[in-house]
Amino acid sequence: MQAFMTIVHILACFILVLVVLLQAGKGANMGAVFGGSSQTLFGSSGPGTFLGKMTTAVAIIFMLTSLGLSYSSSHRGSSIIDSTPMPAAQMPAVPTQEAPAMPAAPEKPAEAPAAPAAPAK
Repeated sequence: MQAFMTIVHILACFILVLVVLLQAGKGANMGAVFGGSSQTLFGSSGPGTFLGKMTTAVAIIFMLTSLGLSYSSSHRGSSIIDSTPMPAAQMPAVPTQEAPAMPAAPEKPAEAPAAPAAPAK
């Protein structure tokens, strides 16, 4: 079900982008004021353009699929297979790496070096 909803969501994304890019700007309707034809579905006094209605419908589909996908991803059911521990025989072997041996501590000299002589005045 989630794969189908993802495909519908992606198609709605592409269609929404195309429909929005196909629409004319707000200034393009100035020619319709003096008798020019406009892109309305039911004439100049119609409720809106066909592309405007299509944008609304595709935007609603986009929002519903967005909400559905976010809900389904946050409420994933847990499987019994995920909750059972894996037997030791089937566990992948993890290579153990031995730490390098620490070098031996340096031997202390038998006598401490003599202090330097004080300078003469």
